Amino acid sequence: MTPVRLTVFLCVSFIAIVVGMFVFSVTRSPVLSEQEMRELGVFILPRPREITEFDLVAQDGQPFTLENLQGKWSFIFFGFTNCPDICPTTMAVLGQAERQLQTTDPEAAAQFQGILVTVDPERDDLETLGEYAQAFSPRFLGVRGERDAIAGFATQVNVAFARVPGEGGGYQVDHTANIVIVNPRGHYHGFAKMPHQADTIVASFKALAENF
Repeated sequence: MTPVRLTVFLCVSFIAIVVGMFVFSVTRSPVLSEQEMRELGVFILPRPREITEFDLVAQDGQPFTLENLQGKWSFIFFGFTNCPDICPTTMAVLGQAERQLQTTDPEAAAQFQGILVTVDPERDDLETLGEYAQAFSPRFLGVRGERDAIAGFATQVNVAFARVPGEGGGYQVDHTANIVIVNPRGHYHGFAKMPHQADTIVASFKALAENF
C-alpha cells in the first residue's frame, strides 16, 4: 500500500470510528443511576439480602424454590386473581415492560422474569393462577403454596399481607403493592413502589443488569 493510500485508509477508518461512536452515543439509552431510580420510585438495597430456602409450587405443578430465582432478574409481585385493581394494573405494567424488552432487546428480555406469587392460596389454585399470570405474558409464572410458606417467603422480601373480612362471609386480601426485585444470585436486591410504569421498570432493569 502506497503512503497516500495508507493515509487515506487511516483517515477513512478514523472518520468511521468517530461516526460510529457518535451514533452509539445518540441512540443508546442512558443508564439510570441509583439516585435517578429512587426519584422514579425504585429503591436498591445498600447490600443485597440473601433469601433462605422456601418451598412453593409453580403453575405447572413443579417445585418453585430458591433455585428458580437464580440466573435471571426476577420482578415479583405478591397479589391474587380476585384483586379488583392493584394486581391486574401491576401485572399489566410488568407485561408491557417485558414486551418492550422483547421488541427492543430480546437478549436482555431473556434475563427478565415476571412472577406472580399469590397471597390468596385458598382461592387461587394452580390452573387459575397460571391462566391469570400468562394472560399478561405467556412467559410469566404463577406461584402458590401453603399460606405459611408464602408468608415466610414474603417476609424475607419485606412484603406483608392479611385477609380482610367482607360482606356475606367473603373477604379481600390487603397486601404490599411493591414489585420485588431479585438479582440473578437469588438475593433480594430492591423494590419498585407504586405507581408502576413500564418505562421505569425497563430502564431500571437495564441499569441493574449492566452494573451487576
